[in-house]
Amino acid sequence: MSPFFRNAGYTALCRTPATNRQTLIRKRSIFVVPRGSRVAWSILERLGRFDGSSNLPYPIMMKDTACRIFSVLFNQYIREDTNLNFLEFDNPFQILIMTILSAQTTDRTVNSVKDRLFDVYPEPALMAEADQSDIEDIIRPTGFYRTKSRNIRGASEMLVRDFGGVVPDSMEELIKLPGVGRKTANIVLNHAYGIDAGIAVDTHVKRVSYRLGMTDNTDPDKIEKDLTALFPKVVWGKINFLLISHGRAVCDAKKPACDKCCIKEYCRYYRDNNSPDKE
Repeated sequence: MSPFFRNAGYTALCRTPATNRQTLIRKRSIFVVPRGSRVAWSILERLGRFDGSSNLPYPIMMKDTACRIFSVLFNQYIREDTNLNFLEFDNPFQILIMTILSAQTTDRTVNSVKDRLFDVYPEPALMAEADQSDIEDIIRPTGFYRTKSRNIRGASEMLVRDFGGVVPDSMEELIKLPGVGRKTANIVLNHAYGIDAGIAVDTHVKRVSYRLGMTDNTDPDKIEKDLTALFPKVVWGKINFLLISHGRAVCDAKKPACDKCCIKEYCRYYRDNNSPDKE
């Protein structure tokens, strides 16, 4: 096991006491908790899967399973020289603008317009004063360029007006900017400042986490809650990279390559589509 796991204390997560596991009923590796079981409910609360309401989280993945998935994906996709950033940025302002532009397009496309965009508008003050049509011409390849140009110009204006031209380093302040939701804010905080306030949920993270059985939600904010409950904060910043990498390499949206998947033994989608009932 790599030093990263020892240093992070991640192996401890895998050692869920057997007595705890036995209070839950296994059903195709999804754990269903009998209503009225105070012991089981208290376990869920310790696992961070129960908010004290009368609604049980169902279905759920156990933390030790999530730990094993993380370990396999980490060893599959991360080396000492691996760049965990898909966007090629030089400062917080660039990663903010580029992440806004990345909606509904590829990272490669966003990277392709980077130099031209920031050669002309290297700082918020210049972009805030730009003619919107000029910005549109540059970012047109990224798609939805009218909406995106309004957002990045509006975000630049707010940075100048409210934050002294500096990209803020808190979730609460970032999501005030036009075009910035939790996904964008999480990416900016992690990539620019090394702050893990949550887990960025994009289309790959949404698809892969759902197929694995880490979540039963489709709303990105709810998926983020499910993922942050499963994983310790020390690894939140790597979850986005790992699930995106696996989504691109193996877990394709239309035709997942389950035969070569390194985590298929833990995957709900694989079980459901390769059970004896399907034959």
